Amino acid sequence: MKRKLIAAIGIAGMMVSIAACGDDSGSGDSKGTDAKELTVWLTVDAQNNWPELVKAADAAVQKAHPGVKINHEYYGWPDKNAKLDAVLATDKAPDVVEMGNTEMLGYMVKGAFAPLDAAKFDNSSAWLDGLKASVTYDGKTYGVPYYAGGRVANWRKDLFASAGVKTTPKTYTELTAALDKVQKKEGDKFSAWYQPTRDWYAAMSFVYDAGGSIAKEEGGEWKANLSSPESVKGLTEFKNVLDKYMHGDKTKDESDRYIVYGQGKSGMIFAPAWEGATAAAKENDKTGKLANNVENFVMPGPSGKNLPVFLGGSDLAVPVKSDAQALAAEWINAFTGPSGQKGLIAKGNLPNNKTDLATLKSDPATAVPATAAESNWFVPMAPGWGQVEKAQVLQTMLQSIGTGKKTVEAAAKDADAAIDKVINTK
Repeated sequence: MKRKLIAAIGIAGMMVSIAACGDDSGSGDSKGTDAKELTVWLTVDAQNNWPELVKAADAAVQKAHPGVKINHEYYGWPDKNAKLDAVLATDKAPDVVEMGNTEMLGYMVKGAFAPLDAAKFDNSSAWLDGLKASVTYDGKTYGVPYYAGGRVANWRKDLFASAGVKTTPKTYTELTAALDKVQKKEGDKFSAWYQPTRDWYAAMSFVYDAGGSIAKEEGGEWKANLSSPESVKGLTEFKNVLDKYMHGDKTKDESDRYIVYGQGKSGMIFAPAWEGATAAAKENDKTGKLANNVENFVMPGPSGKNLPVFLGGSDLAVPVKSDAQALAAEWINAFTGPSGQKGLIAKGNLPNNKTDLATLKSDPATAVPATAAESNWFVPMAPGWGQVEKAQVLQTMLQSIGTGKKTVEAAAKDADAAIDKVINTK
């Protein structure tokens, strides 16, 4: 599920109401110790896929606080934020709310969530870097990572075997050599690597692999960094991939990538780990050849290291208007602690911390996504980042590069100018 940052997080009345609560510079667990009722908002992922973990967290809190009533509400991703924005303008705020990790920033900037004491949450010292970044703003922690999802490479074993490639690549040189063989064998109308041009998650992985970044913070101010030599190097390699291996529509994003892959129009994708299996599902496999024939592997980067991946996932936060902040923090810890993480892993998720992630590397079933997630990056935690996403600055830059409308250097320079106009604006 793609979770896009909601740039404008509510009506003016909501923000006035939040501001009236004052700035609790302590932690969210200092208020509501004796609360008798707790309201928890989660997405339908929890309701449909791991309801037993929700019940276990409830039981742990109720054992410590006999008589406490715990209410649950479940929302689809497209509906949750509109409901949250509306309720934050009232005195009916939930006590715990699940957020996509790219959704956190806008709410933290506006003061919608209570600060938390990270030290009181299990494994907080080992939270995955990308998830930790998503709950941190202005030096404070405003949420707890829940679970993660990363990106991996996935290719068709039959196509690469027919071109003489029998094992997955360990280096970028090996990868491009294999792609070259398949591209030559299948012809120019085939995409050896179907890489949507506007997929900024993939493109920025090349940027970070080259030592670049979207933006840097200096002296409390953020400044765009896409036109730096390092970032340009990464973008140039991304363009090389598009030029050599991507022979589909150069104006598309990644939303239907798994569908294209299932149609047999490409040999490889770099995508969230679920896409390869989804493409091979009976309803999407139009070739009849993908079932038991697609294979995930860790994406090697041009730098010689594994390509750093965007780390998606969910966080749990406590609205600043909650009257049960202490109890909310206890529930979150019960839900995201060691037993919760074990349950989430069993359901195919990546854990929120490096300690549990390390154990998955020894299991062949989980080694690829676990290893890939070790090297990760996240968006700039700048107050105006939501406006950058809303304006689709990165997608526009990438399309200009991929279609040849602009050189890499010119497109990056223009993107930097657009980013600098808004990135420091609350």
